[in-house]
Amino acid sequence: MSYQIELTTRDGQAFGFACEPGQDVLAAAAAADITLPSQCRRGSCGACHATVTEGAYTLGEHSADALPADEPRAVLLCRTTPSADLRVAAPYDHTKVLLQPVAVRAARIVALETIADDTRRLELHLEPDDASGSAAEFEAGQFVELALPEGGVRRPFSLANTSNWEGRLEFLIRLRPEGEFSAYLRERAQPGDRLTVHGPQGGFGLIADSLRPRWFVAGGTGLAPVLSMLRRMADYGEMNDARLFFGVNRESELFMLDELDALRAALPQLHVELCVREPDDAWEGAHGTPVDALAAGLAAVATSVATSVATSAAMPDIYVCGPPAMVSAAQAVAARSRVPSAQFVSERFTV
Repeated sequence: MSYQIELTTRDGQAFGFACEPGQDVLAAAAAADITLPSQCRRGSCGACHATVTEGAYTLGEHSADALPADEPRAVLLCRTTPSADLRVAAPYDHTKVLLQPVAVRAARIVALETIADDTRRLELHLEPDDASGSAAEFEAGQFVELALPEGGVRRPFSLANTSNWEGRLEFLIRLRPEGEFSAYLRERAQPGDRLTVHGPQGGFGLIADSLRPRWFVAGGTGLAPVLSMLRRMADYGEMNDARLFFGVNRESELFMLDELDALRAALPQLHVELCVREPDDAWEGAHGTPVDALAAGLAAVATSVATSVATSAAMPDIYVCGPPAMVSAAQAVAARSRVPSAQFVSERFTV
């Protein structure tokens, strides 16, 4: 006997499917040709995070950092096995749900450049196919998985640009000492190399139709999906008040500063705060982490209003991307500042 799963997205769209005994919810959705946002599929990244609102289930082994500590029925769908019918609330809009398998396309490297210490900017052009032509269609904030030319290794990377008809995909990639994909980019990658692109995927992105201020917190190459969202705001002429807290360990790790200047010109309401955790004596910007800057900003909002009810209403939507510890710290800061959980959206890096 199978269990019935009803998943409702943030914007109120419902998706129903059956789940067999012993099957996890993410796999059950895939068996019904419903592709839900996910990434690692092993309980460590938090990308398939949702909340069970009704029904019994077992939550399998997972990373403690992958779920918010203050949501007792928060689950990872890749680790959730029902023992009854379930109702599930998803923290993303229905546009992030695919009613088909993840697209697989070929692309070629057209640019690869060093932009900071151990950080590369990679640009690909998709090869035309029958389904999409040359177009690169995705939601700002999403990621794709890239597979090496020799096959086997696949790694997820957030897109830094926005949808376009030319088939252009832009990535900001931190090279890891022992990473196989990093070794390829460092030692062998050349313009013209062919990679395989799986996607777009993921539920990270802007809350549709929100008129609240948008605050972005980015650690290192967590800037990539934030750039995509800010570029979308500029393309659409959106006037939400916006703040970006962009943090690195050392000044030499900062990158895309010219692009941030261009965004400030295109979005006059955008305030950018660069944060360096271990600055040199000559550094004149903020000292500390972007989470420190977020905490100071939220404290300033709290003191500018009179009551706790007003404080909640005045709080911004917060978008965070970076290492798990940074995301968890930002979530704790937001909770202490009484930011509603529905206004906190995040994406964690996985190694």
